[in-house]
Parts: sequence; C-alpha cells; structure tokens
Amino acid sequence: MGYVATIGMFDGVHLGHQFVLHHVVETAREQGLQSMAITFDQTMPRDQVLTSLDAKRLLLSKTGIDRIEVLQFTDELRQMTAREFMQRVLKEQLDVEILLTGYDNRFGHNREEGFDEYVRYGKELGIEVRSLPPAPSNGMGMGEGPTISSSYIRRLLTEGHVGKASEGLGYPYTILGRVEHGEHVGTKLGFPTANLVPVDEKQLIPAAGAYAVKVRMENSVEWKHGMMNIGMRPTFDGHKRTLEVHIFRLSEDLYGQQLLVSFVERLREEQRFENVEALINQLQQDAVLAEQILNVED
Repeated sequence: MGYVATIGMFDGVHLGHQFVLHHVVETAREQGLQSMAITFDQTMPRDQVLTSLDAKRLLLSKTGIDRIEVLQFTDELRQMTAREFMQRVLKEQLDVEILLTGYDNRFGHNREEGFDEYVRYGKELGIEVRSLPPAPSNGMGMGEGPTISSSYIRRLLTEGHVGKASEGLGYPYTILGRVEHGEHVGTKLGFPTANLVPVDEKQLIPAAGAYAVKVRMENSVEWKHGMMNIGMRPTFDGHKRTLEVHIFRLSEDLYGQQLLVSFVERLREEQRFENVEALINQLQQDAVLAEQILNVED
C-alpha cells in the first residue's frame, strides 16, 4: 500500500501543521492509502526549537497519521535537488503516491523551485502533487492575525506571550527540566523553588518574567499549580539566567527529578526591587494572581 505524504520540520506541531496533517489523513482514507509525515532529525543550527525530536514524534502520533518517517539530514540529502529527492526518497524509498505541500513549503538544496516544478517532476515520476491553502486563523484559537507558523510562535514566546503562543500551538507550551541545586534564595524568601536546567539545551525558553504554570513531577500524572520565575534575579545582582519554579503547597525534596512545566500566563516582566521586603510582597501578590488564573484554567 502506497502513501499520501507531507514534508516539513513540524517544529511545535502547531495548528498550522495539524491543519495539513488532517488533510493528509483524510486524503489517505479517501484514496485507500496510508498517511505519512516526513520530517528531519535536526533543525537549522541557529534555531531554538519548540519541541525536541521525541516530543515532535509524540505530537505527530496524536494527529492520527499512520507513519512518521524521520530522515537523517546528511550531506547527501542536503545536496539533493528537488527532483532527486522526489525520485530517490519519496518514490523509491518511501513509495509516496500523493504529496500534499503547504502553501509555502520548499525542499531541495537550493529551494528555488516551487509548486509548479514539483507538479512537473511528480508527473514524470508517478507522484501526484497537490497544494494546500494556508491554515485558517479564524476559528482555530488565533483570532485575526498572522498565519500560524513556528517562527510566529517563537516570536510570541520570546516576547512573553505564552498564552497566545499556546493558542497557536493548540496546547500549552511546555518545557522539561531537571532539578539541580541552586542558591536557595527562594527558601529564604518563603517561596522555596526548584532550580530547573532544561533537558534540551536548544529548546526555546520564554522571555524573562514571572509566570503562572502547571507542573508535573516525575512518575506522576497529576498537574500541580505553581509559579515560575525566569531571569537574572536583578534584585540580587545576578549574572546568570535561572529558571525557578515554586509549586504551591509542596514541601518534598525534588532534587534530581525531571519536571514538566506547562506555561499558562505571564504575570509580569522581570524587575529589580529596592529591597528584599518589596520582593517578598510582590511574590505574595504573584502567588495570589497565579492561583486565580490557574483555578479559572481548570
């Protein structure tokens, strides 16, 4: 049985990707074929990613796609022309019969060729190439605004708009981190925190500030409420970015554990306080606001 396939980095597997993958699954059903998502084992070196490869596989699997093919981005693959890629990989290796492409999808080493060339090569090779329109913004959680894309969501996160980024993803933006020993500043302030080091050093961390978050501990399925601070701790003249999460009503030792932190809403920007008392007062206000937001979210 052949395949209906689409190609992409699928970073974040956001609503735009889900729109394309939905069409791939539906087309495969209509044609009596299998559905396939073709992606790659890496992104461009300069990019920070929304999802690790493992997380991307998991998200892709939830779309109903039959097969996920991860190609190694070797020098040989990188140097292939679009036609060579279609013949050697899509046709001969993967048995693709129908290729669905996003409205702006390009492949091949020079990326100068586009949909018309893909259609022509497809006719020569026995692959039907179809183009899909942009994913609609209205009715998909985004309201009026830019077309959903990984770069747009990255920009939202770097500006601290985690709620809007989650709308574009279709799920809350989440990071995985390991708890390591910090300087115990939070404990001294009455808000003990877990000092997190991201497991994937390439994953994008949202802008500095305080956030309402949900946290899932290792070997647990329960999401607990909390708040997280990302930044340099300017009140203490910090020189290194830290990720510190405070889980409400929790006192157990978390050192060495991996925590999933799901961002719900930004509470405020990072700021320097005149003294420790002012910082403690702000943290108390942050906790009250975070609880209100998280209770509504539930």
